[in-house]
Amino acid sequence: MAVSLVRSRAMITKTLSRTEWEEVPDGAVLQEDGIVVETGAYEDLRRRFPTVPVVGTGREIMLPGFVNGHHHVGLTPVQLGSPDMPLELWFVTRMVARNLNLHLDTLYSAFEMVASGITTVQHIHGWLPGGLDEVEARSNEVVRAYEEVGMRVSYCFAVRDQNRLVYQADQDFVASLPPELRGPMQRWFDRFRMSLEDNLDLFRHLHAAHGGKRRVKVQLAPANLHWCSDRALAALSDLSATTGAPMHMHLVETAYQKEYARRRGGGEGTALDYLDRFGMLGPRLTLGHGVWLNERDIDRVAETGTCVCHNCSSNFRLRSGVAALNRFEAKGVNTAIGLDEAGINDDRDMLQEMRLVLRAHRVPGMGEDEVPAMAQVLRMATLGGARTTPYGESLGTIERGKGADLSLVDWDSVSYPYLDEATPLLDAVVQRAKASAVRTVMCDGEVIYQDGRFTRVDRDAALKALHDDLSRALSDDEVERRRLSKALLPHAKRFYEGYIDPARHEPFYRQSSRA
Repeated sequence: MAVSLVRSRAMITKTLSRTEWEEVPDGAVLQEDGIVVETGAYEDLRRRFPTVPVVGTGREIMLPGFVNGHHHVGLTPVQLGSPDMPLELWFVTRMVARNLNLHLDTLYSAFEMVASGITTVQHIHGWLPGGLDEVEARSNEVVRAYEEVGMRVSYCFAVRDQNRLVYQADQDFVASLPPELRGPMQRWFDRFRMSLEDNLDLFRHLHAAHGGKRRVKVQLAPANLHWCSDRALAALSDLSATTGAPMHMHLVETAYQKEYARRRGGGEGTALDYLDRFGMLGPRLTLGHGVWLNERDIDRVAETGTCVCHNCSSNFRLRSGVAALNRFEAKGVNTAIGLDEAGINDDRDMLQEMRLVLRAHRVPGMGEDEVPAMAQVLRMATLGGARTTPYGESLGTIERGKGADLSLVDWDSVSYPYLDEATPLLDAVVQRAKASAVRTVMCDGEVIYQDGRFTRVDRDAALKALHDDLSRALSDDEVERRRLSKALLPHAKRFYEGYIDPARHEPFYRQSSRA
């Protein structure tokens, strides 16, 4: 039996409301085999359990482990040659990505996540070429990387069975191109050989292979409305209902996606209305982004208990818009925080992302209940995120019976050289703590990061291997994809010219500011 006593200067165990939290001075946690069995004052627990090994020095602030509710890749798009640009054009630039060693690539982002206190990640995978056997093998490489680091993962493979590059049928887009681009474009589409049934089988295989593990879960991911046929939506909704597996789905990330949904619905209704036809709404469904949900949509999301994952950095970087986070909160919608491909500084720093969420939605006015609060943002990064995964209520707070996932943040790094003593503890941590202040990260009762060192994996060796692997010359298919991406960009731009009527797709945050 693995037992340890984790001590702190103070511990923040859970949020009580959007503005309140539970705080225990000189607090400690007794964990056995990855489960919290007692919490309380350190001196009391130390007296009762004098032989149990102690983790922490008593100079740190203890927090629940963070949950990155929406994540895709290791090396960032910028690192792989794809600059920030409007999402629909950015899809075209992503074709330049290298053929990656997925195990090493996943380790890269896992190192960044853990170092900022993230213990659980929702990994939404997609765009893997090949058939079922090849995709399944590569999916397991991703899972293996997280297992090696020691963090928890909820893995899902994004299902796409139509409109894989622009919001138009693949064959129609190929036909619209000049003759010299049709062959390369078709070859690119032909790389992806997974049928809808293959995608369903992939979930079944992975769910069976990893179902009994404590740090690995598998769920479903309808990629987006434009990427999923009606047949796919029905099949995924049914599979979620029969297995209980949650679903995570990008939805109305941009105004162009909102307009696509209007057209697909015959000129009436929204993307959310369309999903409602298939019985998809409810606590098992998380909407990634949700930037262009309207007031009626938000009411329906709240009514059904559907969750939203807020990807603040991504929304800014790809010009998607500003999500109506304050309305989500006012309506009681469960929200999570996702770092998506990368945060605002092109890394995976949850402490930084929490500050961005806190400050990006500070609308003009005097009402304190109109803007994000400290405890609200902490809840989004912990319990709110856990609720969007199969781990559910078992994570996200430091309480008896919950998973022993937590981080210790050096208080001196937050408070030195001076911090007014009246500053609330959580205010200080959320606004001032940097990833460099994270001293210890524990997942499932195991210390996986300590004083800048990963306890299970040699970070330097893994990054050197990734660097060496990508130092090779470009392959023939990589060269062709780079040429194709550059040649396609003007054709993609032309497809979207006049696609939306600005009067019809005014951002919700502008509408709200006039109300």
